[in-house]
Amino acid sequence: MVTGKVMHVVRKFLILVLAFALTSLALPAPSAVSAPTVTRISIVTGGTGGVYFVMGGGLARLISQHVPGVQATAEVTSASVDNMKLIGAKRAEIAFTQNDTALDAFRGVHDFRGQPIPIRTLVPIYDNYVHLVTFDGLGINSVADLRGKRVSVGSPGSGTELAALRILRAGGLDPERDVRRERLGVGPSADALRDRRIDAFFWNGGLPTPAVLDLASAPSVRVKIVPLQHVVDAMRREYGDVYYAAPISRVVYPGMDQNVPTIAQANLLVVHGDFPADLAYQITRLVFDRKADLRAVHAEADTIQLTRIAGRTPVTFHPGAARFFAERHVRGF
Repeated sequence: MVTGKVMHVVRKFLILVLAFALTSLALPAPSAVSAPTVTRISIVTGGTGGVYFVMGGGLARLISQHVPGVQATAEVTSASVDNMKLIGAKRAEIAFTQNDTALDAFRGVHDFRGQPIPIRTLVPIYDNYVHLVTFDGLGINSVADLRGKRVSVGSPGSGTELAALRILRAGGLDPERDVRRERLGVGPSADALRDRRIDAFFWNGGLPTPAVLDLASAPSVRVKIVPLQHVVDAMRREYGDVYYAAPISRVVYPGMDQNVPTIAQANLLVVHGDFPADLAYQITRLVFDRKADLRAVHAEADTIQLTRIAGRTPVTFHPGAARFFAERHVRGF
């Protein structure tokens, strides 16, 4: 009798244990319920010696801190041309690029011949200034003086290279035959000039560019930035109004005793056409709402303004960005 009662109790206990086990198996793991979804995005910038990389790092940090559920990382690249190709291949989500490169990619011409990339503009940001950097005493006072010289035209796949080759041709030189061409990024170019392994280098970037500033600040050297105003008209005739004349102020780099007239163009933040509209809106708003934080990263963020937005890019705006500008009553939206 006692044995029967014990067995009955044991059976009920086993049934309860089995029921609990089956119920537990049917429920999702606690981590699957509570773990938030994180969207990871890559921001492609440029070389470590340029403004793209510095500002891209600041933007990535702001997005990660202030856009819920999004983690952003800034990536080192060869800059504009490569960045457009990475966007086209969907191997990156946001890109820094020059206006000329963006227009070529959008149209599918030059480096993108027959393969247009459906990029869309988020924000026109600061302007790039072409630097033709050399040392005093090397006899380089114009593009024509580069004939026979050792010249770095920028890293392969960069917007600097694109602009430098166009400037050489506008100045009457054949880049293949008339110069001894190197293809170095801005940091390696500055090192090569310092070591006298090249005579000059092109760089297309914001003001000041860290690598150029470091070179100009070095003792016992006198950096010279060569004027380029004499090729502006030829550049505009051939490639349109993405290029315009602008000065590099004499206060930007040590050793400059006067402003240097050169060629400038706008920079853009762009995304693929199918980038999520709400995220495009949030990031565009973040750039303006947190501009002071970007300014702490690099002074060029001061030049990001809500004026002349529509006229500073030849590429269609992303609908999410356009929504933000319309809310702020920006002309053209």
